[in-house]
Amino acid sequence: MRLMRVCWFALPAVFVAMAAAVPVRAEQLALQSPSPSRILLDLQRREISVLLDGRMRGSWPVAIGDPKTPTPQGHFSILTKKINPIYVSKKSGQRKELSGPTSPIGDRYLAFHRNARGEFGIHGTPWPHWVQTRAAVSLGCVRMLNAHVRQLFDLVDVGTTLEIKG
Repeated sequence: MRLMRVCWFALPAVFVAMAAAVPVRAEQLALQSPSPSRILLDLQRREISVLLDGRMRGSWPVAIGDPKTPTPQGHFSILTKKINPIYVSKKSGQRKELSGPTSPIGDRYLAFHRNARGEFGIHGTPWPHWVQTRAAVSLGCVRMLNAHVRQLFDLVDVGTTLEIKG
């Protein structure tokens, strides 16, 4: 009986030590989080949809990555959500921070993947023509009309799964 008490008291310390030894990345946590919603992106149709509890709640046109810098395919999850994200431009040789609906990424941003090329997200755009024509022009991100990305942003949470198929 005494040995059992020692084990029960020792277990939390073992778990804490294991957790400290193996850091968990935000991406891994987001992928493990169960979510009743799901985002589907069809690169062929250039359309993004959201399902909540198995029911379609929205479907919108998108612009996707240029063939030289394609939108990644596979299963992902929403890692972060940002309102009025800051876009940093260095085109003029000087650092310029842009934010809001007229910035190149609009006023809503949902990150879904990071790799050696950078971070990929679903975001708005001040250039609606590219979305309306369903163009392949981005560096891999998914562009939506600002009004549409706001709707998507409000429907999903961090951890929502995202399936991107070609």
